[in-house]
Amino acid sequence: MYDVIIIGGGPSGLTCALYCYRAGKKVLVLEKGMVGGQMTLTTKIENFPSIEKIDGVTLAMQMYEQVSALGVEFKFEEVVSCDLKNNIKAIKTINGLYQSKSVYICTGASSRQLKAIGEKQFIGRGVSYCATCDGALFKNQDVAIVGGGNTSLEDCLYLSNLANKIYLIHRRDEFRGDEILVKRIKDIANSGKIQLVLSSEVVEINGDNKVGEIVVKDKKTNNLQTIKVNAIFVAVGRKPDTEIFEGVEINESGYIVTNEKMQTNIEGVFAGGDVRNTPLRQIVTACGDGAVASASINEYLANLH
Repeated sequence: MYDVIIIGGGPSGLTCALYCYRAGKKVLVLEKGMVGGQMTLTTKIENFPSIEKIDGVTLAMQMYEQVSALGVEFKFEEVVSCDLKNNIKAIKTINGLYQSKSVYICTGASSRQLKAIGEKQFIGRGVSYCATCDGALFKNQDVAIVGGGNTSLEDCLYLSNLANKIYLIHRRDEFRGDEILVKRIKDIANSGKIQLVLSSEVVEINGDNKVGEIVVKDKKTNNLQTIKVNAIFVAVGRKPDTEIFEGVEINESGYIVTNEKMQTNIEGVFAGGDVRNTPLRQIVTACGDGAVASASINEYLANLH
């Protein structure tokens, strides 16, 4: 029997484990893959306070080593189902069944991929799914953005202050984002800073050790064109990993709904990081969610007793 089971070993889960263990709680972290979550896909992190520059894998291992050295228990097992409705929560993995008085869900969200040739090969080497995370790495360089919704348009506006030139690629004739964002994009496009590549899709990403060019197909004519870029930012949506959490409230986009204390609609169940409804998805905000959740968990456990 654990005081809290944390599902997910990313920055939010590791922070929550750190705080809960220091508060004297019995903690189990369940992670199906490698600790660190999506930050392990980033080759250079320059926006984490107190650390000038670090790669995602190294930062993840430093967080993990700090927490595991305290004595937090880790099991690298995939969770397949959860029974969260009772006071004692039951978490079933591929290897066994675990019980806990509370649960912290921080399973994150997976970026939807283009399924273009070379995409996986260049992840972290010019292929990025977070413009605010990696945009500064390509200052004064030519980049591409793929997508037609608010996220891609906002990314484009953000990068317009950093990049030399932006190719905004969308598979339809018209954007799906808010009209005010579309107008701003078109205004900048008139200056030549942004080039719109509509009714098109990226079919191939090429380079040596990093992205050097992309191949784009016109969906109306099937003609191919090669565009020289140093990076491609993919903003075609994200899929939160919430399928196994029956009864937990999610919004229309599939993210878990919480209040400011990271509480879900089920007592004793908390959520944070990229899996919840949050306006910003960064390593530092995920850590903040984990710290807030730990305080809420400790308060909940105290009330149980």
